[in-house]
Amino acid sequence: MNPIIVSDVHKKYGKVQALDGVSFEVEKGEIFGIIGPDGAGKTTLFRILTTLLIPDSGEALVDGHDVVKQYKTIRNMVGYMPGRFSLYQDLSVEENLKVFATIFDTSIQENYHLIKDIYQQLEPFNNRRAGALSGGMKQKLALCCALIHKPSILFLDEPTTGVDPISRKEFWEMLKKLRDQGITILVSTPYMDEAGMCDRIALILEGSFLKIETPTNIRNQFKNILWSVQSSKMFPLLGDLREYDMVETSFAFGDTHHVTIDLPDESYASDQWAMDQLRGYLEAKGHTEIMIQPIKATIEDCFMELSH
Repeated sequence: MNPIIVSDVHKKYGKVQALDGVSFEVEKGEIFGIIGPDGAGKTTLFRILTTLLIPDSGEALVDGHDVVKQYKTIRNMVGYMPGRFSLYQDLSVEENLKVFATIFDTSIQENYHLIKDIYQQLEPFNNRRAGALSGGMKQKLALCCALIHKPSILFLDEPTTGVDPISRKEFWEMLKKLRDQGITILVSTPYMDEAGMCDRIALILEGSFLKIETPTNIRNQFKNILWSVQSSKMFPLLGDLREYDMVETSFAFGDTHHVTIDLPDESYASDQWAMDQLRGYLEAKGHTEIMIQPIKATIEDCFMELSH
């Protein structure tokens, strides 16, 4: 049996449908990512799976245990790192670790092999209060506390939000090492670029999954013609692109705009012909320094296509 099995789970807050029939399974020893924007339902799902919320309907099993009927068993066997830093701010790094070890009737020494690589980065700050740590160090301390009792499944709810790029990269390297030790990891993130770090991902929007697949397969399943478009006037460019007949979608991506193209059925309508037509249209609109080039879809492009 897979360590996480979710079947048709629903959850409502008043009139807001936080989860709308979510179903998926996580395989043993994989990093499974829940990818989606704020308010998509990620935290609600994590709170249900860690027995902090009761679903309105549906079933969720964690390592074969029902999240409603066997919540005490689940709480002793999983590690949970919530989105907000929730450790004791006034306690030192070492004191926080000892508290969590004591709660689970273990010690830092007993499971030191699990946290060794992370803890070595924290050791110089052993006596510093948790509240005085940098964002990246707080993240590492929270992960150590979630691992201290040797959980079989690790739940990480948006663990890299607000953390600098270098710390984010280090954090994902740590997760890969934990996966290699046999720990199953369920992680959520609003950062589409982190999807590629996962073995499989679920794209979530408004409480529903749009697709569950490997990141590579999701990108390969993008079938539309996709171009990157730039000009000397980027702000009006977006509006002009959206008014053009052959442009299906147009979204800002950093310093460029990504557009999908719908070619007419006529035999002369090739990609190059369409590119020349778009260039002529933009020149007539007063754009200069126009750059149009075909690109491969990112996870964010796939998300926008599925949600459109």
